[in-house]
Amino acid sequence: GELDCNGDCLRDDRRLVGSETIIWRRPPWLEESIPDQWETIHDDGDLLVISKPSGLPVMPGGGFLRHTLTALLEPTGARPVHRLGRFTSGLQVCARTPQTRSLWSKQFRPDGGCRKVYQAWAQRVPGLELGQALTVTSDVVERPHPLLGWIWGPEPMEEEPIRKRLSAHSELRLLERTADGDRLQVTITTGRPHQIRIHLAQLGSPLVGDPLYLSNCEISATATPGDGGYRLHAWQLSGLPQLGDVVFHVPPPVEGVQTLRNSIKREK
Repeated sequence: GELDCNGDCLRDDRRLVGSETIIWRRPPWLEESIPDQWETIHDDGDLLVISKPSGLPVMPGGGFLRHTLTALLEPTGARPVHRLGRFTSGLQVCARTPQTRSLWSKQFRPDGGCRKVYQAWAQRVPGLELGQALTVTSDVVERPHPLLGWIWGPEPMEEEPIRKRLSAHSELRLLERTADGDRLQVTITTGRPHQIRIHLAQLGSPLVGDPLYLSNCEISATATPGDGGYRLHAWQLSGLPQLGDVVFHVPPPVEGVQTLRNSIKREK
């Protein structure tokens, strides 16, 4: 009874013809609670840079519509220029005018000149010593996935279909090594989907707690990119001609300390 055709209930034996109007009366769903507060790093009335908390989706998708940064920003007139992953914290750029959004969006493209630096908590990277750097240039490829059909991931070790591939470039530097893993500085210029997670998995050192991208270039058959459990933080942003030598910087949140509480609860 959720589908109507030209104003009448659509029966399962109805044969459709051209120019008919189908309406789906979709029942509401419950959206997960999210952190809905953040620190403002820069706001000049047009350009807005915030420190996005982990757990807040930037754009609608994956069961989220109203519980997103895009929806929360509607009263301010600002919209995201790019998209951090839901469980990636840190610097998120937004803008209020279409002209500024277009201008800054170009800066986030592979040839845009924007320098994006992250901190990542990964399993130990073999052969990398404290202070040393490592360049990763392996492609990000689109591979089959039982839940999603296709998914971006590392180059598989065994032969399987590849629908698309994108070049990617990451620079890693070891900042700290503990019994739990490595804290890395990761600088990217390409910004491919899930690039840092994929490149670390390609090295055999996925993010600690990543449920999707596993060792040996494997991808979990039961997880999706929106699942959390890992720590990844957009730390620094620079190389933007419009702002000269300005460098945006926000330290990573302290693990286990929740300073911004979830105030948006589940709702229909």
